[in-house]
Amino acid sequence: MSKKITKICCIGAGYVGGPTMAVIAQKCPDIQVTVVDLNQARIDAWNDPDTEKIPVYEPGLDKVVAEARGRNLFFSTEVDKAIDEAEMIFISVNTPTKTYGSGKGMAADLKYIELCARQIARVSTTDKIVVEKSTLPVRTAEAVKNILQNTGNGVNYQILSNPEFLAEGTAVEDLHAPDRVLIGGDTTPEGQDAVQSLVDIYSRWVPRERVLTTNLWSSELSKLTANAFLAQRVSSINSLSELCERTGADVSEVARSIGTDSRIGPKFLKSSVGFGGSCFQKDILNLVYIARSYGLREVADYWEQVIIMNDHQKRRFANNIVKTLYNTVSGKKIAFLGWAFKKDTNDTRESAAIYVADDLLNEQAGITVYDPKVPASQVYSDLDYLETRSSEKNKQYLTVVEDPYEACKDAHAIAVLTEWDEFKDYDWKKIYDNMKKPAFVFDGRSLLDQAKLSEIGFKVYVIGKEAVK
Repeated sequence: MSKKITKICCIGAGYVGGPTMAVIAQKCPDIQVTVVDLNQARIDAWNDPDTEKIPVYEPGLDKVVAEARGRNLFFSTEVDKAIDEAEMIFISVNTPTKTYGSGKGMAADLKYIELCARQIARVSTTDKIVVEKSTLPVRTAEAVKNILQNTGNGVNYQILSNPEFLAEGTAVEDLHAPDRVLIGGDTTPEGQDAVQSLVDIYSRWVPRERVLTTNLWSSELSKLTANAFLAQRVSSINSLSELCERTGADVSEVARSIGTDSRIGPKFLKSSVGFGGSCFQKDILNLVYIARSYGLREVADYWEQVIIMNDHQKRRFANNIVKTLYNTVSGKKIAFLGWAFKKDTNDTRESAAIYVADDLLNEQAGITVYDPKVPASQVYSDLDYLETRSSEKNKQYLTVVEDPYEACKDAHAIAVLTEWDEFKDYDWKKIYDNMKKPAFVFDGRSLLDQAKLSEIGFKVYVIGKEAVK
């Protein structure tokens, strides 16, 4: 008999844990939902009386939090207490790619997951259902299970995999009306009861036919595969953008033509400076690493190519700026419009802007960044993380401003790196008048009206289009 859950705890108050738990609390007012994190500043931000100041910017999220917070949604640093009281625990901590040791640069670093499992084992005195929400390599559940079941304190644990399929910028919509909710669990009667407990929660607002249940391994692998397929579409269209530029074809026309084929469909066929975000690259590298660890070389090479193509696209964009500006950008001012990896989010993880900036800083360019949602501190920490040069040098060559017109003033070139809608509505004539001539625009998102800008006098380069002579 599946257990009716009354108390949920979620470990990790980030981009996944925060929004997911807020919506569960909103839709299930009778369930107490506590989100815990060791980061006091982050918890304080989630508890800020002004919900516009919560740490994750997602359209509509502030309203969801305002509705449930204090009623049945709580944010706290008292991790042990929340674990002890909960019947169901979501693990939603970071699983970054390893930066050290075996599997460096590919394997997921599971130390945070393991620390969570050990903490749950140490604190728990009653039976728990533990739900993996973080994106994890296949068979992580096995490790979590081993840690939990060998602690010898007589507590029974069921492990479920419930991967998230949220797209940043639309996370609240994705949670309110998901394409599917995926829940994997053991095929034993106890495992199936645990699965049912979680199915019961989601089916309070998600149509039952959209809640898919699988075995643990299928669920874990489905998440990696979904992201790998989406990223592969982006790399596929990007690989053709270069060919379009040489031949006079227009990549957006090619994408539209193939997108009308119902077998292919129109989504994820927009050519750009490359995909970013916390998941695509990490998940594909995980897939590659898992395939290699089982000796499946051809499978690993096949998926790794998606990443190689993405890196090439970012490098090519930076190289094109240098080549077009008469083979030198040393001492020239380049304005970056956008730093987030896509519009409507303040997340910058793996954003193309970071790598384009890094390449241009290597060429001694001066960069001025404007992004409507990303603070200066984040921009500098993204660059410092690469350890290409000292923190002082990054600050010396790169400036962050809060006004797009200031960013573009006296610039030799503008690079559009995020598709924020507001960029389309700027007074481009005013921007042109205040720039060095010839004034260049490199549109990495096919966002702007090329013809209109050319008319004003800009020299405009759009990915996947032949340059206007």
